[in-house]
Amino acid sequence: MAAAHIAYLSLGSNIGDRKQNLDRALEILGRSLVIQKVSSIYDTEAVTEDVQPRFLNLACRVRTALNPEQLLSLAKSIEQEMGPHEHDRPRIIDIDILLYDQLMMKTADLVIPHPRMAERAFVLAPLAEIAPEIKYPGTTETISSLFAKVKDKHEVRRWQPDREDTNV
Repeated sequence: MAAAHIAYLSLGSNIGDRKQNLDRALEILGRSLVIQKVSSIYDTEAVTEDVQPRFLNLACRVRTALNPEQLLSLAKSIEQEMGPHEHDRPRIIDIDILLYDQLMMKTADLVIPHPRMAERAFVLAPLAEIAPEIKYPGTTETISSLFAKVKDKHEVRRWQPDREDTNV
């Protein structure tokens, strides 16, 4: 059996049926990876210059035999399969690799840990829920300690379809 790696992914959707888009992406990911843990869903502001619809975001922990480049290829193929995907534009699904084991890497196509994740509440809130004690690669900082320091937490709310949003 191939070596198993642990990766953390961030999924976001801000057009169409956002919840259904997240569910479908998880289902497609589950055909190639073992999804071990999924966070709650968070309703968040888009982080762009343009006005965009709000995102629903979540994080998941997966076990995979894929290397980082293969995992990126899988994520991009799911994005394309589900619909148009342009950087900083509204999209049906966005899938990012946040962490891959304790790997630190930078290529033309892939940076791990994900760039700017340590500054983004919409990434850290769901990740801190499922992996609070994981260390940010190359540091002694945990995900929960990074989340405690991040600004703009008020823009991230736990999503509940039939009730008022609750602040994190």
